[in-house]
Amino acid sequence: MVMDMGREAAQDAVELTYRPVVEDFTSALRARLRLSGRGRFQLWGPYVLGLLLVAEVIAVAAGADGVAPAPMAGLALGAVVMALAPWLQARQFVRLTERQGVFRTTVTDSGVTVATDTSTASITWAAQPRYAETARGFVLFSADKNATGFTMLPKHGLPAPADADRLRTILDRHLTRTTKPANATPPGHAAA
Repeated sequence: MVMDMGREAAQDAVELTYRPVVEDFTSALRARLRLSGRGRFQLWGPYVLGLLLVAEVIAVAAGADGVAPAPMAGLALGAVVMALAPWLQARQFVRLTERQGVFRTTVTDSGVTVATDTSTASITWAAQPRYAETARGFVLFSADKNATGFTMLPKHGLPAPADADRLRTILDRHLTRTTKPANATPPGHAAA
């Protein structure tokens, strides 16, 4: 009986093997931004600043007095920096993870274990009780309002496309989903 339970637990495990890339972290960071008011402002901020810039340009074109170029340049720069922030942060994360080598992640009913060439970490479901699915992967988040802690599970690390469904089932069993499932084929896998 004990052997059957062990075999059943092994069947429920989903293993991922990957090297994180900028696009994985960018996707995870954008998903994290959607969880808080401050983060949503950062996602919408470039559009708001862009609209203000357009209003300034229209005012200049209409011959309005007192419109200075410095605020217009500041609006443009602010919009660009806010739009690029997740990508810039993702590049820094990739630089940090490159030294760790290949990531080997196992997801079971007990939680998530991430092993690299330099370290091993275990994450319980209580530590990161919610998750989001993006086109690139699954992202587990801590419970605090800014989702300070997160774990990224990129779909390109899965051995087969069907494993995304198995992984989603395990996550749905233990975590609260913050988004609807993405209906995208994992990168590197052909559509079934």
